[in-house]
Amino acid sequence: MSLKVERIVTGPFQENSYIAWQDGLPSCLVIDPGDDPGLIIEVILGNDLSPIAVVNTHAHLDHIGGVSGLKEKYGIPFYLHPNEKPILDGYERDCAFFGITPKITPTVDHWLSAGELKVSDFLIQCVETPGHTPGGTCLVINEHVFTGDTIFAGSVGRTDLPGGNWDTLCDSLVKAMENISHDCILHPGHGPDTTLEKEIKQNPFLIPLLKRVNSF
Repeated sequence: MSLKVERIVTGPFQENSYIAWQDGLPSCLVIDPGDDPGLIIEVILGNDLSPIAVVNTHAHLDHIGGVSGLKEKYGIPFYLHPNEKPILDGYERDCAFFGITPKITPTVDHWLSAGELKVSDFLIQCVETPGHTPGGTCLVINEHVFTGDTIFAGSVGRTDLPGGNWDTLCDSLVKAMENISHDCILHPGHGPDTTLEKEIKQNPFLIPLLKRVNSF
């Protein structure tokens, strides 16, 4: 069954929030709802969908601002990698730094880990890709990969924020290129969709790492 994905650009950082559902079924996942929960809810209602969980790639302020609103509206659980707890705990501090009024810091219901995560009818392959943040995770569902701020079209995540580490990110990028199918569609946290195949050929941050990838 094919996966349908809708992107909603939210908040002052123009972050990509995603709704993912199996074609023909009402259940959906909300991935990285960064802000504007009302806008995300409008899209959910417009597609006659029923959210069953929020799953995040990481916990930066521009990726979690809509989580609590969706949890309150639908009574659904929130999944996050445990290494993101320091980032999540700093949500209000980080909002103050950027001059943003914080929403309610979301409570994590389930800590995810590497490997398969089954949420109702959805089977998610969680690929740990720290570096941008300590617990950054790429979420693979069918031929779709939600990369958060690990890989973008033409770029990769920054590592100059608390919890970031460039060498760790490079290791994660190598791991992603080895473990994620190159023809998968990448849905990044900012900017347009791309594919891993395209990024391997064109992304100036990935090309120097190819000599470390076992499949090359």
